[in-house]
Amino acid sequence: MNNSLRVVFLLVLFFCAPARAAATFSVPDSALPEPLILIAYGDTRFTQGSETAASSPTARRALVAKIAAEKPAAVFINGDLPYHGIVADYEVYRAETKIWRDSQLRVYPALGNHEFSACLASICLDRWWNTFPQLRGRRWYSVALGSKVLGIALDSDAPLLPGSEQLAWLQDQVVELDPNVRVVLIVMHRPPAADVQTVKLVDHNARPNEQALAAYLKVAAAGSAARFIVSAGHIHNYERLSQDGVTYLVSGGGGATPYDVDRTPEDLYRNNDFPNYHYVRFELSGQVLRGEMIRLKDYGAAAPKRWQTKDRFEISLQP
Repeated sequence: MNNSLRVVFLLVLFFCAPARAAATFSVPDSALPEPLILIAYGDTRFTQGSETAASSPTARRALVAKIAAEKPAAVFINGDLPYHGIVADYEVYRAETKIWRDSQLRVYPALGNHEFSACLASICLDRWWNTFPQLRGRRWYSVALGSKVLGIALDSDAPLLPGSEQLAWLQDQVVELDPNVRVVLIVMHRPPAADVQTVKLVDHNARPNEQALAAYLKVAAAGSAARFIVSAGHIHNYERLSQDGVTYLVSGGGGATPYDVDRTPEDLYRNNDFPNYHYVRFELSGQVLRGEMIRLKDYGAAAPKRWQTKDRFEISLQP
């Protein structure tokens, strides 16, 4: 093949190749620390400090300060950030998380049901977008954190069933995943997998909407070099399950009213401490992703500040 034909051949390959589904947002490797530290948690229910039944302001603020001290590359919030979704709740969020903005932390929230609890969907969304203007017009999105991690925020208040717009978007993200990505961290509100309850919180068991996502992830994980992790909330406690090659976490200890659960044999977290105000810390170093559940121990104190690591797990990554 002469040089002219070779150039034509390469141009044809370039213009005819299907475009890779790009992440909504991207942070270059050069802007990220080593090791890479990520935080995931949810069910904060930011609201006025006089409300102490629906959300603990002392636990909420202690978690915010402790997370800031971790200096993470990103904070993922898996829904129910406000209590009612009213303007005042978001003002409390901005006031109580000022330390995050001062530290220039990247914050990536997912929508929960409490974002929609006290207003029409269009109004509620507008308030959420006013708080996170970079997300305007989006209910789900992705962020490439360097070359190895893709974070995906889903909306469990929107359909995830086969044929839905959201699932089709997710499929595009996964099918066209950059070959260098080794971790796909999905954050969402309602969990696709959790301890099945027969007495307590039966209305919080996985719905068909989230079960459809789990069915898709079973197939996606089997055919991918990346490891899939789902961090959800809605259940105000901590759980960890491994199902079909996917790690499923319930991390709903951000401050909302604690929920006791009956732990099933599938739950890899066996501790009975309660309540579990907490966050999950991920650290990516080399070919290992380490996870820890960091629990607030003295949650009843006027100014709680004692912490304990209550769960540890490791996920080996492909070279």
